[in-house]
Amino acid sequence: MDIRHRLSANMKRLRKAKSWSQEELADRAGLHRTYISGVERCVRNPTITVVEKIAVALGAGYDELLG
Repeated sequence: MDIRHRLSANMKRLRKAKSWSQEELADRAGLHRTYISGVERCVRNPTITVVEKIAVALGAGYDELLG
């Protein structure tokens, strides 16, 4: 599994564990809902800055998102 698919799967798992919608995650990360959707569908290639915003919003470490 490539890193985009690992990021996608881990984002979805962590987001759903909090019972958050994509919109809720986007709001907490300071991103647009369609961007979160694109990352989760592996059609976007997020920068490390975006990965950091997502990690902070989810209260997760980088290893949890990318590992």
